[in-house]
Amino acid sequence: MSDIVEAVGGVPALFGSNSFNDTTQRERLPKSVYKELKQVQSGKKKLTNEVAEVVANAMKDWALEKGATHYTHWFQPLTGITAEKHDSFISPVGDDKVIMEFSGKELIQGEPDASSFPSGGLRATFEARGYTAWDTASPAFLKSDPSGVTLCIPTAFVGYHGEALDKKTPLLRSMDAINRQAVRVLKALGNTTATRVVTTVGPEQEYFLIDEGYFNQRPDLLLTGRTVVGALPAKGQELEDHYFAAIPDNVQSFMREFNEELWKLGITAKTQHNEVAPHQYELAVIFSASNVATDSNQLVMETMRKVASRHGLAALLHEKPFAGVNGSGKHNNWSMGSDDGQNLLEPGKTPQENSQFLLFCTAVIEAVDKYALLLRTAAGNPGNDHRLGANEAPPAIISIFLGQLEEILTAISEGKTLTTKDGQKLELGATSLPDLPKDLTDRNRTSPFAFTGNKFEFRMVPSGDSIAGPNVVLNTAVAEILSQYADRLEKASDKQAEIKKIVSEQYKAHKRVVFNGNGYSHEWEAEAAKRGLPNIKAWIDCLPEYGKDYSVQLFKKHAVFTEEELHSRVEIYLEKYAKTINIEAGVQVEMVKKSILPSALEWLTGLVASIETLKAAKIDVSGPEAQLKAGGDLLSKSYGALAVLEKELAGAREEGDTHKKAKLYREKVFVAMAGVRSAVDALEGVLPADYYPYPTYEDMLFRF
Repeated sequence: MSDIVEAVGGVPALFGSNSFNDTTQRERLPKSVYKELKQVQSGKKKLTNEVAEVVANAMKDWALEKGATHYTHWFQPLTGITAEKHDSFISPVGDDKVIMEFSGKELIQGEPDASSFPSGGLRATFEARGYTAWDTASPAFLKSDPSGVTLCIPTAFVGYHGEALDKKTPLLRSMDAINRQAVRVLKALGNTTATRVVTTVGPEQEYFLIDEGYFNQRPDLLLTGRTVVGALPAKGQELEDHYFAAIPDNVQSFMREFNEELWKLGITAKTQHNEVAPHQYELAVIFSASNVATDSNQLVMETMRKVASRHGLAALLHEKPFAGVNGSGKHNNWSMGSDDGQNLLEPGKTPQENSQFLLFCTAVIEAVDKYALLLRTAAGNPGNDHRLGANEAPPAIISIFLGQLEEILTAISEGKTLTTKDGQKLELGATSLPDLPKDLTDRNRTSPFAFTGNKFEFRMVPSGDSIAGPNVVLNTAVAEILSQYADRLEKASDKQAEIKKIVSEQYKAHKRVVFNGNGYSHEWEAEAAKRGLPNIKAWIDCLPEYGKDYSVQLFKKHAVFTEEELHSRVEIYLEKYAKTINIEAGVQVEMVKKSILPSALEWLTGLVASIETLKAAKIDVSGPEAQLKAGGDLLSKSYGALAVLEKELAGAREEGDTHKKAKLYREKVFVAMAGVRSAVDALEGVLPADYYPYPTYEDMLFRF
């Protein structure tokens, strides 16, 4: 390990050293205050000003000892990134002296300007007041940079009238919603010990690393996160020689520091490896409560970029930074756990006899089928439109992989008895190899929503976005189904018979969403259409789902979104879609018009002169003339495609209606960009290397 880890006594001593976590709270708070704070965090009590004052003072002393001079309420507005406004601890006391203060009021509530954040009509521009509210259940942490150390307090962000202007507020509401309904179900089943159910998430983060020098020479990567031009090199990922291969030394060095920075923050970075595409990697963290996991994943992305730069690298989090090779996603591993120690999605050794598991599993299946369009919407962004349906990503069709569980649930729904084989072993046929225990299910990397042992893995989530949105929808959808199950169970005299009836009826009604085969195949698209499963490939085509009556009823019933908040999301995301493609198209025009085509023209002009010289010397010019013809045709095609793009771009920019504007960018500008790219990338294929003005795919993916 590094000198940093060795100097502080190893990873255990390093872990959480920059986090005001449970251990630090227990050490620094009076026992009575610590006990009450735990009750606040579990939703059993409301936070009092007295407790907040004691916590604030302890948090301040801890931060000052670590070198902090400022604090900030760290929040997640609808920009998709985090935000912070720093205030110093200093407070004047007269005689040109100051003391370091931090009150409970300052801990509980902040007031950043809300007027310049996206609100989708929830706030007018002149209505500036917004509030940040301390999320007591997510640990405060310290961030270090060249300017010093800052205490960061995770918060929600709301408008003057309490409207959610962020990602966290709806997430916390959805966690409360599923808690209420899951506890109802458990109580109906006779559980007298569980008082709270928490959804947990373990996100796997995919990303690319490239040389920072190349990154800084590519305007498209700088401004959009993806390449809008660029031809594939002779070698890509077809040899499958990067996946799980030995990690390069410079990447190992980056990963080592990256892990240490995350461990200091109390983030349980666990697994890292090479992904499929050249210089693509993955990091996985251990499960935590959904709100903490969401905060941690935002810190993972932010820390990754900072540490990469210190190693001369650039971390790319766009869903498809390089066309033609695998893109990146986030695997959102989701489960439910009760405060009496149960994983509600744990099948046990005999899942066919585990009625509680079968009930909760069926609830998830029904929720995913009924609210598939909302899940698809929540897992979308402009970048994911390039990824979903490609060979490395799940298709845009929502389906569930169950493995052997499908056989069990089918038997129950048909009233049949099924005996499963417990404790199966894989015999490997060599005496030096041990027999391996066999899992209940295989893995299916083509499935967008797969059961993987004791959790569901939602694989459609985009790599560069917050995981909050998908988990809000998933939590709320499952809460709704559990509420219906609880209604039935609370009235039933024979609970076990009612469970069997619910599982049988609801699995039979929703088994169309279960698919264990190859999700990449064309046959599955046809089969999914027959089953009536939606297949929406463009994010803007499903965004209106948020504002439809069934969606409004769902989220209002469980107090997750108001109708106004839902409509605001539609407006914000449509606008984001249009702005994103506008920027990408603008960058493409600039790169092609100002650099690539002039370079090609210069080369062709020189080639004409060279041909004349060769002719004068009576040297065969058939090869150069063919080259001239090919280059000229491609140059002409590129100019033509560029003219089409500029025309479509001008038309889209003039449209005033948000939805129509987004549609124009998708159906006209997006298509025109593909035409420019096709022509220009072909032109790159005939240009001499010295004439191509930007680092190529070969440079970025292989000269590392």
